[in-house]
Amino acid sequence: MAGSSYQDDDEPIADINIVPFVDIILVVLIIFMVTTPLIMKPSINVNLPKSASGDKTEASKLAISISKTGALKLNGQPTTKEELGLYAKNILTEKPDIQAVIAADKDISHGDVVTIIDTIKSAGVKKFAITIDKK
Repeated sequence: MAGSSYQDDDEPIADINIVPFVDIILVVLIIFMVTTPLIMKPSINVNLPKSASGDKTEASKLAISISKTGALKLNGQPTTKEELGLYAKNILTEKPDIQAVIAADKDISHGDVVTIIDTIKSAGVKKFAITIDKK
């Protein structure tokens, strides 16, 4: 019997046991640490050109990325020009006023970007935006 920690059975427990609370918080922290990489949106590394002017664009279901090597991605998934054209035609039936958002590496040739723009415009997309980094 350690004097101050001895309690009579009739007295209420007045001490707060914080150990279970800390255990729960640590478990929640571990859950967040494990799930955060899964929640984060995967992206490809594209070195965008810089520009002083530019407006914000809305997120689009027609997001096209062209990497430095010329690899083409549609909404984060590898694709080809033919698949891009088919997808653009299909998405136009759902949303006729869709805007394509093109993120092309600054070192990619101008002709490659024009080819992608021509592919989506041939599919019927009337609006497109080119992604930049603000200066």
